[in-house]
Amino acid sequence: MASDAADKAALAEIERRIQIVEDNLRQLQEQAAAYSGAADEERNAARIADQEAKLEALLAERAALLAKG
Repeated sequence: MASDAADKAALAEIERRIQIVEDNLRQLQEQAAAYSGAADEERNAARIADQEAKLEALLAERAALLAKG
């Protein structure tokens, strides 16, 4: 019986993970459809660069705070 319960739990976990993967795939497909074209690609590249700059600034800020502490 313990094996049956373990099997049911494992199956539930696998199904949960499948749902997550399917959701991710749906979102990626929607994004790809929404962001087609050179202008959209440039805009996305600009957004990525903006986020990378923000990340770099935050990392520098964190490093400065850690150096103080």
